[in-house]
Amino acid sequence: MKYSLQLGKIYGIKVQIHWTFLILLAFIVFSNMRSGSGAEQTLWSILFILTLFFCVTLHEFGHALAAKNFGIKTKDITLLPIGGLARLESMPEKPREELIVAISGPLVNVAIVAALYPLVHYTTDIESSLKELTAVNGQNFLFNLMFINIWLAIFNLIPAFPMDGGRVLRALLALKLDRVKATAIAAKIGQLLAIGFVIVGFYSNPFLIFIGIFIFFGAKSEADYTQNKSFLEGYFVRDVIMKHYQTLETTDTIEQAVNMLLNGQNKSFLVIENEKIVGTLNRDEIIRALNSSNKQTLIHTVMNKEVISLNVEMPLAHAWQVIQQHKMLMPVYASNKLVGTLDLENILEFIMVKNAKNN
Repeated sequence: MKYSLQLGKIYGIKVQIHWTFLILLAFIVFSNMRSGSGAEQTLWSILFILTLFFCVTLHEFGHALAAKNFGIKTKDITLLPIGGLARLESMPEKPREELIVAISGPLVNVAIVAALYPLVHYTTDIESSLKELTAVNGQNFLFNLMFINIWLAIFNLIPAFPMDGGRVLRALLALKLDRVKATAIAAKIGQLLAIGFVIVGFYSNPFLIFIGIFIFFGAKSEADYTQNKSFLEGYFVRDVIMKHYQTLETTDTIEQAVNMLLNGQNKSFLVIENEKIVGTLNRDEIIRALNSSNKQTLIHTVMNKEVISLNVEMPLAHAWQVIQQHKMLMPVYASNKLVGTLDLENILEFIMVKNAKNN
């Protein structure tokens, strides 16, 4: 994810923190200063947030390590002000495997609660703490941490996408139904819950309105994704490759790229050097180059140097996942011979055609 600071790697998984996380810490400091809290209270608040996000990181590693057990890699784990995000290369297709991966995160929170409970039981008056919620301090630190982990486990198990509970529900339904139908049912349940959140939010906490909107569109996105992916089943890259493509040389200029963009239908180009593909260049990259450079800037200074190739025999559903992750034009080979290209726009057009035929 862009604008993130890498903290390190654990089990080969990159852990990073998004720059907006600093805004959260700044907000905590500002809120404490505004309320007249002292430096000690501010430090306790910051320590609590950092500890809480350590728990969030463990939650995401629960998903990542469970997925690794099924041969699915995790690209990275990013900490955001609203929580954590583990970017898996894909979700398991088998219901049992998806169930394990989805529930592993909340189970980590349950394990944290179980580990904290004996300490809280002997060091904190739980009944008094529940009756009188105060700012985090040395006396209630562990209690508040345990309480938040209970809330995280419950919240994540709400049976609605994109929460873990939505995937748990889909996996359970998929034990008896096909994946598309199971997803559609789980999405509708999630959207009904979302509407309920919005209605309750108008009469109580406005924050519930935002949660409801988040769930509603998250459910729709998951249903659309699963439906679209089903259209690709049984097809291969060879069925949709673009055989007519254009190339640029690394020594060409941005002005030449602009002319090709305006005079043709292609929006992305392969970049060649010594008859080898060394990069790609798309419309957005050309526009950015025009804004930051001049028309005589050479292509090799602004091109995307990452090149990911596809094979004509690759299942189209798999190719779609790869292209969605990288969002770039990809050369397609057959027996080490370049036979065409493929990008996200071409696959989306194929999906629209299939969808129109089914309606």
